[in-house]
Amino acid sequence: MRNLRPTMKLAGMAIACLAVTLPLVAQAPELAMLGGLDRGGWELRLRSDGGTMPLCVRTGREFIQLRHRQPACERFIVQDDAETVTVQYTCRGNGYGRTTIRRENPSLVQIRSQGIQGGMPFSIEGEARKTGSC
Repeated sequence: MRNLRPTMKLAGMAIACLAVTLPLVAQAPELAMLGGLDRGGWELRLRSDGGTMPLCVRTGREFIQLRHRQPACERFIVQDDAETVTVQYTCRGNGYGRTTIRRENPSLVQIRSQGIQGGMPFSIEGEARKTGSC
């Protein structure tokens, strides 16, 4: 029985390593839908007043924080599937937001974002289309 203990201990460690490693291998890349969007110049047309906002899209993540441009915000992914991404974020000292991006095709998305910036509420709803290069 003593000779089996080291073997059983190693087998237990191997099973534990597999249990941790296998889910990582099977997962899709985080926010993969955004990575599949066309790169380049985009224009967000706001539904509220018809105004537009130009964006240079390099990763697709530029759509997440439309009112909070600082990079040090903490993000929590609420939904991450093939057609829709929802991210909630907090920018310490400058507010927070929640953005949902729905992909129609690689060059057209629907965006809804709301939150607080600088102590004031904001709400953005619109459609973004690729317009060319940055």
